[in-house]
Amino acid sequence: MKTQQFFLSVTQKLVEWRQQYKELRHQSYMLDESETDKHQKLSSVNLKKKTVKRDRKVYTIILSCFNGKHSPVLFAIAVLSLTGVLGQKLYNQPQLQIGATALQTIRAPEEARIEDKKKTEEQRQAATTSSAPVLMVNPQISEEIQQNLQQVLSEGNSIRSSLGSFPFFDTFILSVSTQRYVRSCSHWEWQALLLAINNAKKHKQGLLNKDNHNLETEDLKANNLFRNPDFAQAAQELETYYLSTSEQNLSSLIAQIVKVRQGYAQANTKLSDLIGAKPETAYNATSFLNLSDDAWAKTQVGIQQTSQRILTQGIPPGLPPYIIKDAVTLHVQTLVPKEAEPLAVKLLLSVLKPNLQTDKLRTQLIAAKAAAGVKPVMVTVRKGELIVRKGEKITALDFEVLEHYRLIRREINWQGLIQLGIVVTAAVGFFALLERRSRCKLRQSDRLLILLLTLSTPLAITLGTPHTTWSAVGLLLGSFYGPSLGIAVIGLLSIVLPISLDISKASLLAGTAAGILGSCMAQKLHSREELALLSVAIALTQGGVYLILRLLLSAALGVFPYYTVVQNAVLFALSSLAWSIVALGLSPYLEKFFDLVTSIRLSELANPNRPLLKKLATETPGTFQHTLLVATLAEAAAKSLKCNVELVRAGALYHDIGKMHDPMAFIENQMGGPNKHDTEVKDPWRSAEIIKKHVSEGLVIARKHSLPSLIQAFIPEHQGTMHIAYFYHQAQQMAQADPNLTVDEADFRYEGPIPQSRETGIVMLADSCEAALRSLKEVSPEQALVMLNNVLRAKWQDKQLEASGLTREEMSQIAEIFLQVWQQFHHKRIAYPKSK
Repeated sequence: MKTQQFFLSVTQKLVEWRQQYKELRHQSYMLDESETDKHQKLSSVNLKKKTVKRDRKVYTIILSCFNGKHSPVLFAIAVLSLTGVLGQKLYNQPQLQIGATALQTIRAPEEARIEDKKKTEEQRQAATTSSAPVLMVNPQISEEIQQNLQQVLSEGNSIRSSLGSFPFFDTFILSVSTQRYVRSCSHWEWQALLLAINNAKKHKQGLLNKDNHNLETEDLKANNLFRNPDFAQAAQELETYYLSTSEQNLSSLIAQIVKVRQGYAQANTKLSDLIGAKPETAYNATSFLNLSDDAWAKTQVGIQQTSQRILTQGIPPGLPPYIIKDAVTLHVQTLVPKEAEPLAVKLLLSVLKPNLQTDKLRTQLIAAKAAAGVKPVMVTVRKGELIVRKGEKITALDFEVLEHYRLIRREINWQGLIQLGIVVTAAVGFFALLERRSRCKLRQSDRLLILLLTLSTPLAITLGTPHTTWSAVGLLLGSFYGPSLGIAVIGLLSIVLPISLDISKASLLAGTAAGILGSCMAQKLHSREELALLSVAIALTQGGVYLILRLLLSAALGVFPYYTVVQNAVLFALSSLAWSIVALGLSPYLEKFFDLVTSIRLSELANPNRPLLKKLATETPGTFQHTLLVATLAEAAAKSLKCNVELVRAGALYHDIGKMHDPMAFIENQMGGPNKHDTEVKDPWRSAEIIKKHVSEGLVIARKHSLPSLIQAFIPEHQGTMHIAYFYHQAQQMAQADPNLTVDEADFRYEGPIPQSRETGIVMLADSCEAALRSLKEVSPEQALVMLNNVLRAKWQDKQLEASGLTREEMSQIAEIFLQVWQQFHHKRIAYPKSK
């Protein structure tokens, strides 16, 4: 995944060892022959030279392997793997086949008992079908039932909240039944009770004579109220209480009863509203509102315990309702107060439902066990018994009998494998030739990925999937490596596949068309939304081509199975869309794992809202502005020189991220404040180390944020091995003043490497020229162009661009492009008149 980083490290190592080798040679030449130990020193130097040569050779071989110079190994792997997958049918081919005509009459050479695999399979299938499914509790359904039950109980608590506590008075004075009656009786019954109490009050005070008292009592009896035992008991208990207590206590009790009756009326109204909204609710005024607080609390606990027990046992689907009701009633009888049993049963039945589902894995295991328990159906074949007669077709049982007696020879079709290997070798060789002529330079990891994607198509067909990976292969190859290599792979596959695999021509051509479309269009798109739309277009193409070809073939044969053809075309389109979605999902992971850079990924990396770039803009605003100008200059030059513009822009945006480690060490972030190197450091050697550190710290930050290796290459290569001229001259001045100081030029040079591509070379030039252009104030374009040419010439003479691929002629072109961009940024403006 970090192949490019490995290239950079190995290249740097080779440069270091080359320098060591030169120094060792210089030491061997400079040895003083008058020294007595010259032979020992020569031996030591020669040993070091041999070590350096050996290590250089090892690393050169490793580097050449990764650069593709030892590609015959991968070439052979590609040929063998493709031949192995495509030639699967050629490994164990029988001379006789089921349905073939027997060339001679064959009899059994000896008696044997042979399994009839067809009948055995039928009996095992029947055993599998008849096995009972294994049920398991679905925790989600159980949780849903518990939540519904809790909601129902919460509704009941909400209604009962208006009732207040019950019993509301001392049960030794007013019995529970009396308190329940006075709370829920009708208005005229309550008025009659008040009248009876009032009569008792007058009688006590002597204000009511006996005849009038008897008369009013007879009036109440005439209304049949005293025939109601609840009314009679309530009137008697209230009169008795009044006779035994003060009038004030009686008034307090009546006020309390009035308040309780109001709460009961409110609760009854809430219950009526609930019944109106949910007619199926289990609550009713008689059994619910008349429960005491203690009974209701016990009822809730009993309902929850019953629910938990039943759900733990499980309710299978299809269970008759009366069985569930009986089970609920049985549990409720032991857990709920007797007067609340009907309510509890209704509440539970309203929320309980089947919570058992089929345990597919255990059911399959039991079915497999049942199938395994079926004994093979054996057929006895006598010696000399006729197996198949000459000219007859070989049945499945005949084939098994012949296979048992080893009368069918199986062998590897070496001739077919060799022929297939030759075709595959030619196809791989053609691809290798096309790769050399293409602009896309592949690494070994790239070739491995192409091989894996190529193998996916025949593997899917071998596994019995008619809807194979054409669209995915086309999308990924086109996106990663461009249209030419993608079309080449799809075209070669369409030629090789029909040679050894069974694939219809219609599906082959439809898949080829879809793959070619994906290869041609993928690299031109710059967002994953566009790729998603391309996936739909690919699916429509594959389904449409298949439909047209099948309709033409059906018309030629005079058969018109429109329904079947349309159905298959829709399936091909949907399978193509599915494989495209798989490709889009895999694309970011393949980019990460194989260290690939696509135009979409580069566009995403160049988004200024990415966290790393936002952090760069926040912590180092001056560096960020410098980065934007460098990106603008480099992008214009790359576009003119036909380089990878997206790569140049993304690389330019990240080339100075290392300056975040010490922003104030760089003048563009000092905002006119004191220079850290003049006020704090005051040492050109330390200052040079701080400046150079922005390269190493930049690589650390890049790796931490998983930037691609092609982007990471811009961080060291945009500086190359250039001089840190300011501090180098400062150190020279200090050395002139103090003879004890020695100045080593290497201490004031970046460690490199120099630019290894045209893109990194352009960014190096843009980085150098941006600082020079920023320093210009009032100069003519001709003067600016002269200065740009001087900067570019200095880089060329310092041999910073010798490995980049840029030519001397392109230097002048780049200078003119930079000048045009500078003029666009520094155009003249109209001088507005001053306001009076």
